[in-house]
Amino acid sequence: MQLQILEVMIDNLEQGYFGIGIQNGKTPENLGVLWRTAQNMGANFIFTVGRRYAKQACDTRKATGAMPYFHYDDFEDFYKHMPKGALLVGVELNERSVSLETFEHPRRCIYLLGAEDNGLTKAAMEKCHHLIKFDSSESINVSAAGSIVMYDRQLKINHKSSF
Repeated sequence: MQLQILEVMIDNLEQGYFGIGIQNGKTPENLGVLWRTAQNMGANFIFTVGRRYAKQACDTRKATGAMPYFHYDDFEDFYKHMPKGALLVGVELNERSVSLETFEHPRRCIYLLGAEDNGLTKAAMEKCHHLIKFDSSESINVSAAGSIVMYDRQLKINHKSSF
């Protein structure tokens, strides 16, 4: 029995998991689009940080009922409640950011996006284990950015496991 439990735990660690969310999201439409994509791309949970959002109708697949949804009052609350062993990956145009094209996604991670107008807070960027960016001259819509990151993750992890 203990061996079976250990095998399941090891399998779960190899599989990994990810969650994705927005810090201080600006528009309800961005949340709905991000959540819908997260559900389609295999996210294990979704979240929001901060109170700058409203109830939205763009989540046509009702992702908040299909997967765990968490809300945190501020970044400190979020960071304190991160899953143990998960790496925090910030999506931000920053001199410390590495290109998504060459980034190797951690098996267990949380992707944190900032609103288009303000981006991630300085405190959030300092706590991120990784910062990633796209090969673009300016920032793009937050839900589009999250969708690109999740698609890239899915592509690279599926490609890696096929060998």
